[in-house]
Amino acid sequence: MTVWLTMLVVGLLTFGTRLSFIYLFGRQQIPTRVKRGLRFVPPAVLTALIFPELFLPGGTLDVSLGNERLIAGIIAALVAWRSRSTVATIIAGMAALLLLQALAG
Repeated sequence: MTVWLTMLVVGLLTFGTRLSFIYLFGRQQIPTRVKRGLRFVPPAVLTALIFPELFLPGGTLDVSLGNERLIAGIIAALVAWRSRSTVATIIAGMAALLLLQALAG
């Protein structure tokens, strides 16, 4: 019951947060400068989430060939660059990581 109640409260809080911005700013024109700045938020957040996992496994900097996550990330980045496909990138990155971990373990 606690899990369901937690999910309900978090869902309502998320909905309320989004609704508040729509309600408060829905009728106003967002300045061009702010719009330009907001374009950089998703890549910045994604970078902040991914780079520590690739470069700091276990909390220490590791840029060696023994870092399976980094190698898999490079492979995924190359697939993303060539294919422009999110699904192909995820599949290639996960497959590379699983293969590299199996080879190392």
